[in-house]
Amino acid sequence: MTLSTILLFVPASFALNIAPGPNNLLSMANAKCYGVKVACCAGIGRLVAFVGMITLAATGLATVLHKSEKLFLAIKVVGGLYLLWLAFQLWTADPTDGGVGSSAGKGLLQLARQEFLLAAGNPKAILIFTAFLPQFVDPSGSIGLQFLILGALFLMLEWIAIGTYAVFGKVLRHWFSRPAMRQLFNRICAGFLGSAGIGLLLARRE
Repeated sequence: MTLSTILLFVPASFALNIAPGPNNLLSMANAKCYGVKVACCAGIGRLVAFVGMITLAATGLATVLHKSEKLFLAIKVVGGLYLLWLAFQLWTADPTDGGVGSSAGKGLLQLARQEFLLAAGNPKAILIFTAFLPQFVDPSGSIGLQFLILGALFLMLEWIAIGTYAVFGKVLRHWFSRPAMRQLFNRICAGFLGSAGIGLLLARRE
């Protein structure tokens, strides 16, 4: 894995982390009800779910990647197209559709459990770890180590996203209630994802 790969991974990953979605909007709702600290602690439930997904992706794909470089390339191409698909979805997303269920009256463990279940049951999250992360793995290197590095970076960026949305929920609680602002944010994230997807697809043709 090269430095350029990491520099490409970080903004693309952060676009996924920071894009308005069910878990991030849940962090905002939790912060509004209970405060930033509780919302960030509840976000650990989400991280636990992601650790499990990253582990499964790494162990399941390691054998495949070692056995077939052609299959690895196919996975990377599909992943690049998936990035473009995500960008399209974000660009065309309905900015008025962003609500989350009420979290009033729940304890910290209940909030963390809600974050965990929401992340674990999100098919987009599953696709991220099976189609997104493998794009940045070099099959000639240590696949396990690369997944560890990329997974750690992803979780760090996700933690930043949790904190960011918690602060938004507490201080800027009305910002994302405006569809125009949510749409602008979606399209900025879509631009990051689309650029990364195109860059990866072009790099394969060199």
